[in-house]
Amino acid sequence: MFTARRKIQKDKGVEPTEFEDAVAQAFFDLENVHQDLKSDLKDLYINGAMQVDVAGNRKAVIIHVPYRLQKSYKKIHLRLVQELEKKFSGKDVVLVATRRIVRPPKKGSAIVRPRSRTLTAVHDGILEDIVYPAEIVGKRARYHLDGAKVMKVFLDPKERTNTEYKLNTFSSVYRRLCGKEVVFDYPVVEGV
Repeated sequence: MFTARRKIQKDKGVEPTEFEDAVAQAFFDLENVHQDLKSDLKDLYINGAMQVDVAGNRKAVIIHVPYRLQKSYKKIHLRLVQELEKKFSGKDVVLVATRRIVRPPKKGSAIVRPRSRTLTAVHDGILEDIVYPAEIVGKRARYHLDGAKVMKVFLDPKERTNTEYKLNTFSSVYRRLCGKEVVFDYPVVEGV
Protein backbone atom coordinates (compact mmCIF):
# COMPACT_ATOMS: atom_id res chain seq x y z
CA MET A 1 0.00 0.00 0.00
CA PHE A 2 2.96 2.33 -0.54
CA THR A 3 1.44 4.26 -3.39
CA ALA A 4 0.47 7.84 -4.09
CA ARG A 5 -3.19 6.94 -3.46
CA ARG A 6 -2.60 6.90 0.31
CA LYS A 7 -1.56 10.58 0.15
CA ILE A 8 -5.12 11.66 -0.70
CA GLN A 9 -8.18 10.86 1.39
CA LYS A 10 -11.50 12.20 0.15
CA ASP A 11 -14.73 12.32 2.13
CA LYS A 12 -17.22 9.44 1.82
CA GLY A 13 -15.21 7.42 -0.67
CA VAL A 14 -15.35 9.96 -3.51
CA GLU A 15 -12.83 9.14 -6.23
CA PRO A 16 -10.07 11.75 -6.69
CA THR A 17 -9.82 13.62 -9.98
CA GLU A 18 -6.87 13.28 -12.33
CA PHE A 19 -5.34 16.54 -11.06
CA GLU A 20 -5.72 15.46 -7.43
CA ASP A 21 -3.94 12.21 -8.28
CA ALA A 22 -1.09 14.25 -9.81
CA VAL A 23 -0.77 16.34 -6.63
CA ALA A 24 -0.84 13.18 -4.47
CA GLN A 25 1.88 11.70 -6.68
CA ALA A 26 3.98 14.84 -6.17
CA PHE A 27 3.61 14.46 -2.38
CA PHE A 28 4.59 10.79 -2.64
CA ASP A 29 7.64 11.64 -4.77
CA LEU A 30 8.75 14.35 -2.33
CA GLU A 31 8.49 11.90 0.55
CA ASN A 32 10.64 9.34 -1.26
CA VAL A 33 13.24 11.69 -2.78
CA HIS A 34 13.97 14.26 -0.05
CA GLN A 35 15.35 12.71 3.11
CA ASP A 36 14.84 15.90 5.15
CA LEU A 37 11.09 15.92 4.33
CA LYS A 38 10.57 12.16 4.60
CA SER A 39 9.87 12.01 8.35
CA ASP A 40 7.62 15.10 8.23
CA LEU A 41 5.58 13.95 5.21
CA LYS A 42 5.21 10.34 6.37
CA ASP A 43 1.87 10.77 8.16
CA LEU A 44 0.53 13.71 6.14
CA TYR A 45 -2.09 13.54 3.41
CA ILE A 46 -4.39 15.90 1.51
CA ASN A 47 -8.17 16.16 1.12
CA GLY A 48 -8.26 17.64 -2.36
CA ALA A 49 -6.67 19.95 -4.90
CA MET A 50 -7.82 22.33 -7.60
CA GLN A 51 -6.35 24.66 -10.15
CA VAL A 52 -7.30 28.36 -10.44
CA ASP A 53 -6.53 30.87 -13.18
CA VAL A 54 -4.74 34.01 -12.01
CA ALA A 55 -4.39 37.32 -13.83
CA GLY A 56 -1.42 37.46 -16.17
CA ASN A 57 -1.77 33.95 -17.67
CA ARG A 58 -0.63 32.32 -14.44
CA LYS A 59 -2.20 29.43 -12.56
CA ALA A 60 -2.42 28.60 -8.90
CA VAL A 61 -2.71 25.19 -7.24
CA ILE A 62 -4.94 25.12 -4.16
CA ILE A 63 -4.24 22.12 -1.93
CA HIS A 64 -6.78 21.34 0.80
CA VAL A 65 -5.21 19.78 3.88
CA PRO A 66 -7.04 18.35 6.93
CA TYR A 67 -7.66 20.91 9.65
CA ARG A 68 -6.23 18.70 12.38
CA LEU A 69 -2.94 18.26 10.46
CA GLN A 70 -2.57 22.00 9.88
CA LYS A 71 0.16 22.46 12.54
CA SER A 72 2.26 19.71 11.00
CA TYR A 73 1.96 21.32 7.57
CA LYS A 74 2.92 24.74 8.93
CA LYS A 75 6.20 23.35 10.31
CA ILE A 76 7.38 22.46 6.80
CA HIS A 77 5.29 24.99 4.86
CA LEU A 78 8.07 27.02 3.22
CA ARG A 79 10.14 24.03 2.10
CA LEU A 80 7.07 22.09 0.95
CA VAL A 81 5.69 24.98 -1.11
CA GLN A 82 9.10 25.56 -2.74
CA GLU A 83 9.38 21.91 -3.75
CA LEU A 84 5.80 21.74 -5.03
CA GLU A 85 6.30 24.93 -7.07
CA LYS A 86 9.31 23.24 -8.68
CA LYS A 87 7.16 20.20 -9.53
CA PHE A 88 4.31 22.35 -10.92
CA SER A 89 6.53 24.79 -12.79
CA GLY A 90 5.01 28.22 -13.37
CA LYS A 91 2.22 27.68 -10.84
CA ASP A 92 1.88 29.16 -7.37
CA VAL A 93 1.01 26.65 -4.62
CA VAL A 94 -1.31 27.55 -1.73
CA LEU A 95 -2.10 25.25 1.21
CA VAL A 96 -5.53 25.75 2.81
CA ALA A 97 -7.02 23.83 5.74
CA THR A 98 -10.39 22.18 5.13
CA ARG A 99 -12.93 23.95 7.33
CA ARG A 100 -16.65 23.37 7.67
CA ILE A 101 -19.40 25.98 7.99
CA VAL A 102 -22.34 24.94 10.15
CA ARG A 103 -25.66 26.70 9.67
CA PRO A 104 -27.14 28.60 12.61
CA PRO A 105 -29.34 26.55 14.92
CA LYS A 106 -33.12 26.83 14.65
CA LYS A 107 -34.88 29.23 16.96
CA GLY A 108 -35.58 27.60 20.31
CA SER A 109 -32.98 24.87 19.81
CA ALA A 110 -30.68 24.00 22.70
CA ILE A 111 -27.78 23.18 20.34
CA VAL A 112 -25.05 25.82 20.25
CA ARG A 113 -22.90 26.25 17.16
CA PRO A 114 -19.14 26.60 17.82
CA ARG A 115 -17.73 30.02 16.90
CA SER A 116 -15.07 28.38 14.76
CA ARG A 117 -17.78 27.00 12.45
CA THR A 118 -19.41 30.34 11.58
CA LEU A 119 -19.12 31.78 8.07
CA THR A 120 -17.03 34.72 9.28
CA ALA A 121 -14.60 32.56 11.27
CA VAL A 122 -14.14 30.13 8.38
CA HIS A 123 -13.51 32.93 5.86
CA ASP A 124 -11.00 34.59 8.23
CA GLY A 125 -9.24 31.26 8.71
CA ILE A 126 -9.02 30.70 4.95
CA LEU A 127 -7.59 34.21 4.54
CA GLU A 128 -4.87 33.50 7.11
CA ASP A 129 -4.06 30.15 5.47
CA ILE A 130 -3.68 31.71 2.02
CA VAL A 131 -1.09 34.29 3.13
CA TYR A 132 0.53 31.97 5.72
CA PRO A 133 4.20 32.84 5.88
CA ALA A 134 3.12 36.47 6.17
CA GLU A 135 0.85 37.73 8.92
CA ILE A 136 -2.17 39.96 8.51
CA VAL A 137 -1.55 43.26 10.32
CA GLY A 138 -4.72 45.11 9.31
CA LYS A 139 -8.01 44.97 7.40
CA ARG A 140 -10.20 47.68 5.90
CA ALA A 141 -13.55 47.38 4.16
CA ARG A 142 -14.40 49.85 1.41
CA TYR A 143 -17.94 50.22 0.15
CA HIS A 144 -18.42 51.65 -3.34
CA LEU A 145 -21.40 53.78 -4.37
CA ASP A 146 -22.89 50.86 -6.31
CA GLY A 147 -22.94 48.76 -3.13
CA ALA A 148 -19.90 46.63 -3.91
CA LYS A 149 -17.66 45.80 -0.96
CA VAL A 150 -13.90 45.46 -1.36
CA MET A 151 -11.79 44.34 1.54
CA LYS A 152 -8.21 45.61 1.77
CA VAL A 153 -5.85 43.37 3.73
CA PHE A 154 -2.46 44.63 4.90
CA LEU A 155 0.34 42.08 5.22
CA ASP A 156 3.44 42.19 7.41
CA PRO A 157 6.21 44.07 5.53
CA LYS A 158 8.88 41.67 6.89
CA GLU A 159 7.66 38.98 4.47
CA ARG A 160 7.44 41.37 1.50
CA THR A 161 10.26 39.70 -0.46
CA ASN A 162 8.61 36.26 -0.17
CA THR A 163 5.02 37.27 -0.88
CA GLU A 164 5.00 40.38 -3.09
CA TYR A 165 4.91 38.46 -6.38
CA LYS A 166 1.98 36.33 -5.12
CA LEU A 167 -0.50 39.11 -4.25
CA ASN A 168 -2.61 38.52 -7.39
CA THR A 169 -2.60 34.81 -6.65
CA PHE A 170 -3.85 35.42 -3.10
CA SER A 171 -6.72 37.58 -4.41
CA SER A 172 -7.76 35.04 -7.05
CA VAL A 173 -7.64 32.10 -4.64
CA TYR A 174 -9.69 33.92 -1.99
CA ARG A 175 -12.24 35.01 -4.60
CA ARG A 176 -12.56 31.41 -5.77
CA LEU A 177 -12.90 29.91 -2.30
CA CYS A 178 -15.05 32.57 -0.58
CA GLY A 179 -16.56 34.66 -3.37
CA LYS A 180 -15.30 37.95 -1.91
CA GLU A 181 -13.14 40.65 -3.47
CA VAL A 182 -9.91 41.25 -1.57
CA VAL A 183 -6.96 43.53 -2.34
CA PHE A 184 -3.66 42.72 -0.64
CA ASP A 185 -1.14 45.44 0.19
CA TYR A 186 1.57 46.40 2.64
CA PRO A 187 1.14 49.23 5.17
CA VAL A 188 2.83 52.51 4.30
CA VAL A 189 5.66 53.22 6.72
CA GLU A 190 6.10 56.89 7.38
CA GLY A 191 9.61 58.39 7.51
CA VAL A 192 11.29 58.54 10.88
